[in-house]
Amino acid sequence: MADDPIAALVNHVGGFHITDRAMRKAQDAAAAAVAGGTLEGQEQAAYLAAVRRYFSGFEREARAHLRDVDRRLEHVNQVHFNLTAERGVAVKRIEATRAVLTALDAIEVS
Repeated sequence: MADDPIAALVNHVGGFHITDRAMRKAQDAAAAAVAGGTLEGQEQAAYLAAVRRYFSGFEREARAHLRDVDRRLEHVNQVHFNLTAERGVAVKRIEATRAVLTALDAIEVS
């Protein structure tokens, strides 16, 4: 049964923490059927449909979350870029004013 893709799928899905009652029931029934060697026909089709429904929802949710994180990262990158540019301006301003103050110090000392 190790080469059976249905048994492998049931085993893989069994590794997830499933809280949805309908999916938990389908998973338990499929696991019992695979253990007994009887997951076939309508029962198999129903299980595959339940898995598709359950995991498609999670995939949509994960993709939406990824889009949100990407959007937030773009914002952070823009803020970082702007702050780096702003820092560069501040450093140049310090250098320019320091040059004036150094010249002033030299005049006042002499």
